[in-house]
Amino acid sequence: MIHRRHFITLLGGAAAAWPLAAGAQQGDRVRRVGIIVPAAADDPEFQARVGAFLQELAQLGWAIGRNLQIDMHWAGPNPADIGRHAAQVAALGPDVILAHGASTVRPLLQETRTLPIVFPGTVDPVGEGFVDSLARPGGNATGFMVFEYSFSAKLLELLKDIAPSVVRVAFLQDPPQGGGSSPFAAIQAMAPLLRVEVRPFNVREDGEIERAIVAFARSPNGGLIVGPTPAFAARRDLIVKLAQQHKLPAIYFERRQSGVAARDRPALHHRRSKIGAEEVRL
Repeated sequence: MIHRRHFITLLGGAAAAWPLAAGAQQGDRVRRVGIIVPAAADDPEFQARVGAFLQELAQLGWAIGRNLQIDMHWAGPNPADIGRHAAQVAALGPDVILAHGASTVRPLLQETRTLPIVFPGTVDPVGEGFVDSLARPGGNATGFMVFEYSFSAKLLELLKDIAPSVVRVAFLQDPPQGGGSSPFAAIQAMAPLLRVEVRPFNVREDGEIERAIVAFARSPNGGLIVGPTPAFAARRDLIVKLAQQHKLPAIYFERRQSGVAARDRPALHHRRSKIGAEEVRL
């Protein structure tokens, strides 16, 4: 189990942890950090997050080449590639692994149950099996929830507010990576109250997404909710194009899924909960 008092929390999209006490005691001993993200190396969103993480480490006295070694893995959104990179990261035996989201944490936990794993954000770490409970995570993984997944029900309410005629909703989810089940459960529970039928679509690849949306759009009064997975963010152009083409009102979990650039985002007050602590930072 990770001793969380040894970690310092980094917020702002690059939340992570690092054993400062050990670093202070060990002097210039080189510590090894593995980083794996489900994106390409030219992804601006993850470039900014990784950059913020490395910048904060530098400010805390961790210098690459002196007391720090970084093993960076840009795995992309494909599950097979992520699994291969996860095996490579675990085989290196780093002191800690920074892994973004369920798509990277899940294969890492299949590779190691001893190396410390820190995730900046997942949707449902308990339901996904990453931690035993929010109060007592246990195991070798810890981190943050992106949001309380029951919030997903509000997305259905918002869709009805902007498109009252909607009575059928397609929910795009990616069950192999574990991130879609809890949001869908919350949406499904809200559906009868709004007199809406919600149908999940288990899709990932371009062809699957296109076939699902085209088939769903054949009947009238439909809407679309896009689940919170990196695969859909990577395919945002396709999803947005299909939604517009078939006149489907659409709700996305985050702005980057809808193709809005990070520089165009308004300032948002956003809550992030730390797993294994009573603290909630705003």
